[in-house]
Amino acid sequence: MGPLEGIKVIEIAGIGPCPITGMMLADLGAEVILVERAAENPNGAGVGGVIESAFFRRGKKSIALDLKIPESINAVLRLVEEADVLIEGFRPGVMERLGLGPKVCLERRPALIYGRMTGWGQVGPLARSAGHDLNYLAISGVLHYGGLPGDTPYPPPTVLGDIGSGSNMLLIGVLSALLHAKATGEGQVIDAAICDGAAYNQTLLASVRAEGAISEEPGETFFRAGSHWCNTYACADGRYITVQALEPNFYRELIALCGFGDDPDFTRQHDPKTWPAARQKMTALFASKPQAHWCELLEGTDACFAPVLTLPEAAEHPHNRERGCFVLDGEFLLPSPAPRFSLTPQEMGVIPRLGQHNEEILGR
Repeated sequence: MGPLEGIKVIEIAGIGPCPITGMMLADLGAEVILVERAAENPNGAGVGGVIESAFFRRGKKSIALDLKIPESINAVLRLVEEADVLIEGFRPGVMERLGLGPKVCLERRPALIYGRMTGWGQVGPLARSAGHDLNYLAISGVLHYGGLPGDTPYPPPTVLGDIGSGSNMLLIGVLSALLHAKATGEGQVIDAAICDGAAYNQTLLASVRAEGAISEEPGETFFRAGSHWCNTYACADGRYITVQALEPNFYRELIALCGFGDDPDFTRQHDPKTWPAARQKMTALFASKPQAHWCELLEGTDACFAPVLTLPEAAEHPHNRERGCFVLDGEFLLPSPAPRFSLTPQEMGVIPRLGQHNEEILGR
């Protein structure tokens, strides 16, 4: 079940953000036919090896083909004639060389949505170069504003680039183009690039910068953890907590609960001159007690607080448990599909074996 029930998607197997988009479409109820290489390791390779590849295959139907032979290409083109969407994540030109480029596929199925996921995009001086999450965040202007005062920009988890700026952008493109195709019968090609998505996702930062609220100097704005009220702090037990009390009423609650309500170093929230002293006092305060103490004092208040948790700890947190944010699949912990729907709830599918659906799909 799911809101995309009845939508048929072809995913040409690869690595990176594209398989995550395919997983999301399957989670939303679409039938996702994963075209995998017949001769490859069924569990994939790369950074995550067996596990990483398998997780992103959940809910899909797997067919195994040798795309170097004409019969396999013809089989994919026959599937295209019945499909609503095709997604791929290769460098520019690869699909064209296989004989499965957008021109050929749209001739077969004029209403097809052809989604292309890359790091640099289909055109541009860097289009054919290799790159990864950190490079795309750097060139788009995002990375400069992350990190601690006096430190170098630090590599964030890949969810910011690959998923937040890649997979999600391709998903938005596919869903938007589907609405257009349903209304007009016209298919189109989506050029989704992680660097484009990263640039687009910093619209809020660009807006605040235009207002003069941030500068280009490290540590001078809360975007670079320069303030005491937007920061990460170490606790007495070596664990960490976060606070981000941006609004004045939330800030007042934070400093009151921490015992700084009458301290003159905390009276001018947005004065950078007061930040070093206030940050030093907050650092000493949070370092005096373990993480659990601060959770008991601040969690559930309007102080804009949360502890820094590992993935297993996050799965056991009462808020995440009540909302079912994670599921245990055998011995493996998996994030649940999101968002939630009142009429068409999502279901997390099983992980197929390589070529498990060859007979079902290719037999016809």
